[in-house]
Amino acid sequence: MKLPALSAFRYFDVAAQTESFVRAAELLHVTHGAVSRQIRLLEESLGVQLFERRNRAIFLTAAGRALHGTTQSLFEQLEGAVYRLQQQARENVLVLSCEPTIAMKWLIPRLPAFHAAHPDIHIHLVAAGGPVDFIGSGIDLALRRDDFPWSKGLDAVKVCDERVGPVGNNALATQGLVGQRLLHTGSRPNAWNTWLRLSNQSAKDCSRADYEHFYLCIQAAVAGLGLAMASFLMVQDEIAAGQLQAPQGFIKDGSAYYLLCPQPIAEHAMYRRFAEWITAQSQDAGKTMNLS
Repeated sequence: MKLPALSAFRYFDVAAQTESFVRAAELLHVTHGAVSRQIRLLEESLGVQLFERRNRAIFLTAAGRALHGTTQSLFEQLEGAVYRLQQQARENVLVLSCEPTIAMKWLIPRLPAFHAAHPDIHIHLVAAGGPVDFIGSGIDLALRRDDFPWSKGLDAVKVCDERVGPVGNNALATQGLVGQRLLHTGSRPNAWNTWLRLSNQSAKDCSRADYEHFYLCIQAAVAGLGLAMASFLMVQDEIAAGQLQAPQGFIKDGSAYYLLCPQPIAEHAMYRRFAEWITAQSQDAGKTMNLS
């Protein structure tokens, strides 16, 4: 079976997205007539009508919707593949997706050390959490906590266990939990309950304040607005600087951080070097805070 030209599918895909031959022509930098002609030739080649044309408006037919589901995925994958090839061709750029608070509070301050040790690798950092579209986004590696299911086809290299504990500024941290304001975050709504259960403690007469992101919660703790339940990675620098204290230490909460990749990390030199470095950094963090 001979397929129509790829350009015809591209014209169709853009027209299907915009539901306008005029708008498609603008995006493709061609004339309205060129788009209309390509769509007509594609319909003739396939033997099906892809658009209904009514009163100068166009609407996808059932066949058109079915085809668009395929072309949309096809061109997203193609664009992702091209992006990855271009990135790889430009001075060993490694595109890393990382959860925002870990990126802000722990990884970014340590990247100068990585660049000094590996000057030939350039990190392009993308702040994001949860599932990763490696193909569509051009991501090479993703640093994630295992709080969601990921594809079995991904290579997952464990970086470190997650350890959490209550932190506060010098005025609040040593006062215990009774009567304190506990700072909660929407990204980990069960963090306090998990820690209380694992540490066999209770929080009596406590009030609460809610923040959308972990880094806001941590900053609120630094400002003395209450006690935050934080990852040891997120507050390592604040504790070292004396801005926060963790008098009860940190305990494993059963989760861990992983580097995810659609390819075997060990078989790609650039990925392997970064994986070894970040794993060593997490181990150093544990030693600094006397974690076993």
